[in-house]
Amino acid sequence: MTKKVVAVLFGGQSSEHEISRISASTIISNLSKEKYSVLPIYISKKGEWKIYDGPIENICSTDWEAYSTNAIISPDTSHKGIIRIIGDKIRVMPIDVVIPVLHGKWGEDGTIQGLLELARIPYVGCNVLSSAVSMDKLYTKIIADSINIEQAKYKVVYKHNMDNIDVICKEIENYLGYPCFVKPANAGSSKGVSKANNIEELKEAINNAFLHDVKAVIEENIDGREVECAVLGNYDVKATNVGEVLSAADFYDFDAKYNNQESKTVIPANIPLEIAEEIREKAINIFKALDGRGLSRVDFFIQNKTNKVIFNEINTFPGFTSISMYHMLWRDKGLLLPELLDNLIDLAFEDFNNKNVE
Repeated sequence: MTKKVVAVLFGGQSSEHEISRISASTIISNLSKEKYSVLPIYISKKGEWKIYDGPIENICSTDWEAYSTNAIISPDTSHKGIIRIIGDKIRVMPIDVVIPVLHGKWGEDGTIQGLLELARIPYVGCNVLSSAVSMDKLYTKIIADSINIEQAKYKVVYKHNMDNIDVICKEIENYLGYPCFVKPANAGSSKGVSKANNIEELKEAINNAFLHDVKAVIEENIDGREVECAVLGNYDVKATNVGEVLSAADFYDFDAKYNNQESKTVIPANIPLEIAEEIREKAINIFKALDGRGLSRVDFFIQNKTNKVIFNEINTFPGFTSISMYHMLWRDKGLLLPELLDNLIDLAFEDFNNKNVE
């Protein structure tokens, strides 16, 4: 059997650069050596592209860039591969499929997907449209509203329109009350997310969000349990059981997610069967409404007093760290990570072939 050449893109210019490196290490370690030849492509924080030739266990360190050579993916369809650059010489290395293990801006937002579409190279995960819309929390909310999915009340503020921040914050205060949550519209891993308990904290939280994006979404507080569901597929979409997040902090921010070992996940969540089924159904409906492909993790709240299921957000390329919920939810269903990656690569080829019928 001829091995498929799989390029794994990782790193990137977003604030989730380090998480991407950890995710890539997990994925590369679990790709079948019998089925695939793996080509790790690192994107630095400055946007430099390099082929990584070092040991996989060193991907997460910062002292391995001597093991790398410059490389790019050209949008020219005659290449369909990686152009490796060594001094004044170039070499085209054909690839069969790309796994863009990139979280956040310039990776999970349709930009890389657009490049791969131009190059006519199959890739794992959501397409340009679904990546872009799902990355932007405002437009995700607009689409969720259009299919009558219940979600928290929200307001949107723009960096260029904050000359009168006192008036804007007062309007938010009157509409949402406290506490409320402020999020960059385009960021992941809870980067830039803050909880505001008064107007001064609200101003600070908005300015913090603007460090990550020019648009911020402010949401009402939902007193409830945080749960997540994983979906897999292109057209025949399947969903896992529901997992619950037990945050060690006041809310599940970046530090609680990745640095606080007291944070835990429970799979499956201890919730009534009918609520779990509602969550699975809504996760699939949201994924389809956003024109999703391949994979996503869909996050919800279960309101404490009412047991209402309230949509939170969707992640089109969720983390693949050792503590990441997506692959653990599929493991709970009996689908181990190597087989899950096989499925995702098969789905990439299926979607590519469907889109590229002459």
